[in-house]
Amino acid sequence: MSATTVLPARALLLDMDGTLVNSDAAVERVWRRWADRHGLDGDEVMKVVHGRQGYASMAVLLPDRPMEQNHADNARMLAEETADTEGVVEIAGAREFLASLRGLGLPHALVTSADVALSTARMAAAGLAQPDVRVTAESVGASKPDPEGFLKGAAELGVDPADCIVFEDSGAGIAAGRAAGMRVVGVGPRAAVHGPDVVVRDLTQVRVEADGRGGLLLHVG
Repeated sequence: MSATTVLPARALLLDMDGTLVNSDAAVERVWRRWADRHGLDGDEVMKVVHGRQGYASMAVLLPDRPMEQNHADNARMLAEETADTEGVVEIAGAREFLASLRGLGLPHALVTSADVALSTARMAAAGLAQPDVRVTAESVGASKPDPEGFLKGAAELGVDPADCIVFEDSGAGIAAGRAAGMRVVGVGPRAAVHGPDVVVRDLTQVRVEADGRGGLLLHVG
């Protein structure tokens, strides 16, 4: 991106995996083992799982399986993922980006398909501070691409959805942000094919400043 785009907003809603934290290695290990157990092609499974809660991915991949089995399997998967933080690191620029939001007192929230235990483990493994406001798997009744998580994040921050900007890497997450009526910054190569408003390589290409009126200006590029 050669030119800088400036986006006004009142709050930022941040996905975790692929956006703040690079957990791809751990996700691949756990989900490829799951694929092997169920006789599925690992490459095809990996096309589905990013951005969704595990039970929702399983429903797509095994459409005839009872949902209660998906929920039980998902609980086991979450425990596996929480225990496996090898190779989990920050997305470049994430630490400085989060520190700038906190330092300027700008409204922001984590909105993740991970549960509290998994999000805590991965953020800690990447050396990132948790935002004060977090919307996790336990907080919602529907997984991305449903917009519930982002709408809940906006409500908890007291900001109209139209005044929020979402940061996402996955197709499911980008669709959720759009369905919530929010603008979307896509992070990384996975995001580019799903039509976010703007795309950045990583968070070193993002800068934020207060606008002096209680809002913020997001510089992208």
